[in-house]
Amino acid sequence: MVGEFEYLILTAAVQVGEEAYGAAIRAKIEEATGAACSIGALYTTLDRLEEKGLIKTHMGNPTPERGGRAKRMVRITAAGARAAEDFYSAVMKVTKGVSWQTIRSRG
Repeated sequence: MVGEFEYLILTAAVQVGEEAYGAAIRAKIEEATGAACSIGALYTTLDRLEEKGLIKTHMGNPTPERGGRAKRMVRITAAGARAAEDFYSAVMKVTKGVSWQTIRSRG
């Protein structure tokens, strides 16, 4: 099973689509969570996801906006999609019937 941050990366990569690379994935995660996403943690986790076979990466063409540097492009694999779906399913099952509003109102 993937962890929370791995799930966020997998989901963000799918949402970004064909142009998924580190900075775009990071921006999507920060937008969704409202929290800063460490670029170091992001790339360490991308490495781990690739080792697990959940993503594939390749170097894209150099771009003028990046000073001629190539982007590390990210594509989720079928195994990655299954892992993300399993994580989401587990979260939905464990939270079924939980009312966070009731707990927050207790103070």
